[in-house]
Amino acid sequence: MQKSKYRNILLTGASGQLGQEILKTGSSHYFLTPGRTDFDITDPASIEKYLKKNTFNAVIHCAALAHAADCEKDPTKAIKTNIIGTGNLVMAIMDRENELKKSIRFIHISTDGVYSGTSGNYSEKGEAIPYNRYGWTKLGAECAVNLLGNFCIIRTSFFDPKKIKFDNSATDRYSSKIAIDYLARAVLAMLESVYIGTINIGGRRQSDYERYKKFKSSLRPCKGNDISKNMDFKIAKDASLDSALWNKMEEKIRLYYE
Repeated sequence: MQKSKYRNILLTGASGQLGQEILKTGSSHYFLTPGRTDFDITDPASIEKYLKKNTFNAVIHCAALAHAADCEKDPTKAIKTNIIGTGNLVMAIMDRENELKKSIRFIHISTDGVYSGTSGNYSEKGEAIPYNRYGWTKLGAECAVNLLGNFCIIRTSFFDPKKIKFDNSATDRYSSKIAIDYLARAVLAMLESVYIGTINIGGRRQSDYERYKKFKSSLRPCKGNDISKNMDFKIAKDASLDSALWNKMEEKIRLYYE
C-alpha cells in the first residue's frame, strides 16, 4: 500500500464493519474517526462544529442505516440517516470547499440494492429502481453526492468470509458480493484515483450458496423463497453487477492495495 496523497481522511461510520476493515487495511493513512456524539450527520450543527475544529482533504462516507430490516421497520430513521444525513454532510463539504477554495475528495459507499434485483448484470448506466426501502434511501443519498465536484459513488455488496452465521443459503439467488477485505482495498484505491462518477465494484456472478460454501463447509442449500417467506421486505433474485469498468481500472491502480 502506497502512502496516501491525502493528508487527513474523514471516515464516517468508522465503528461499522466496513469502517473497521478500512482502518485495518489503510493503517498507513491518517484517519479522523469521530463517534456519533462528536459527529452526527443527522444534525447540521454537529457537523459544522466538528468541521470547524478539524482539517481534512478527503472523506470516505460509510455511515448509514445499512440493514434492510431496520429501514423497513423505521423508514423515518432511514430517511433521516441515509438521505438527509448524507445531504447534510454534502452541504457541509460544499461550504468547506468554498471556504478553502479547494476540492475535497468524497468516496460514498452505496449498494447494489439501487438496481431492481431481478435480471442481474447491472451496469452503472442502467436504470436504478430499488426493490426495498433501504435501496431507495441509498439512491436518495446518491442524488446528494452527485452535486459534489470530486466524488466517487461505489455500488457494491460485501460479506465477511470469517463471519458466516447462517446455516442455509439459496442456490437460486445471485449477486456479485465481494469479501470485505477486498472491498476495503478497492475503496482506498478509488480514493487515490482521479475517477469521478459512479462505479460498480463486484466479483463474478454466483449463487449465495456457491459463494459461501467455500468458507463454511457445513452450509446447507435451500431455495430463495425459503428465506424470503419470513421476511417483511423484498430481497433480490439476481443483484449481480457488470463490473467491467472496475475490472479495467483495477489493473491500473493495483499498486495502491497490494
